[in-house]
Amino acid sequence: MVEAPAPHPVDVSDDGAVRTITVQRPDKLNALNGATLQALAEAFGDAAADPAVRVVVLTGAGPKAFVAGADIAEMNTLSAVQGRDFSLLGQALMRRIERMPKPVIARVNGFALGGGLELAMACHLRIAADSAKVGQPEINLGLIPGFGGSQRLLRLCGRTATLELCLLGTPIDAARALALGIVNEVVPAAELDARVQALARQLAQSAPLALRGLLDAVHVGGECSLEAGLEYESAQFGLLFATEDMREGTSAFLQRRPPAFQNR
Repeated sequence: MVEAPAPHPVDVSDDGAVRTITVQRPDKLNALNGATLQALAEAFGDAAADPAVRVVVLTGAGPKAFVAGADIAEMNTLSAVQGRDFSLLGQALMRRIERMPKPVIARVNGFALGGGLELAMACHLRIAADSAKVGQPEINLGLIPGFGGSQRLLRLCGRTATLELCLLGTPIDAARALALGIVNEVVPAAELDARVQALARQLAQSAPLALRGLLDAVHVGGECSLEAGLEYESAQFGLLFATEDMREGTSAFLQRRPPAFQNR
C-alpha cells in the first residue's frame, strides 16, 4: 500500500495586499521540523519578492498553538553536526523574517514555545490572544534555544527576564509577556483575528518604501553605535525624498485627503 504524501507544512493565502502564512501541522501543534523551516523560508522569500504583497501575517493552524516548538521527535535522532545544521537552518529563517522589507505580524493564537517563540520574536509586531502561553523550555530537554531565543529575548526584555525564562523553562501567560515587552498587544481570543486584520490593513495602506526604510533603520540601529544609527537614519530619510510616495503623502496632507501610495 502506497502511503499518501504528507500535506504541505505551510499554507499561503492572500487578502488584497496582505499575505497570511500559516504553519499547517495542527496534529503536531505546528512543531518546526526541517521541512517546515525550509517551506517557511520559501514562503517568506516569495512574499518579499512579490510587489503585490505589502504586509505578512504569520500564524499557526488550529486553536491550540501558534508554534509549540521544534519537532522533538526529529531532534531526538540528530547527531551533533546535524543539530548544529538544524540550528543554523532555523536561525537563517529567523534572520530572513527579521530582515523582511515588509512588516510581518505574528498572530500568536496559542502556545508559542521554544522555536515558536523564536519565530514570533523574529516578526516585527506580535499580537497575542489572552489565552496564549510563551516560553523557552529547551532546558527541560537538555538543550538551550537554538534559533536565536537567547539573543532576541535579551534584546526585547533584558538580562533578568531572559535568564529567568531560559534557566527555568517555565512558560508565562500573555499578560506577563506583554509586561516584559515580548508581545506588543494582548486581546481576547475571540477578537484576535479582527485586531490583526485591522493592523495589517493599516500597514498595507502605508507607504511601502517608508516602511522598508523604517524597518532597515531600526534593525541597523539595534546593531551599531548611536552615531552610526543616526547617520543611517538620515540617509534613509533623504532617500525617501526621491520617491513619488513622499510627494503623494505630503501633498495629501496639505490637501486634506487620504494618500494613495503606489510603492514608487
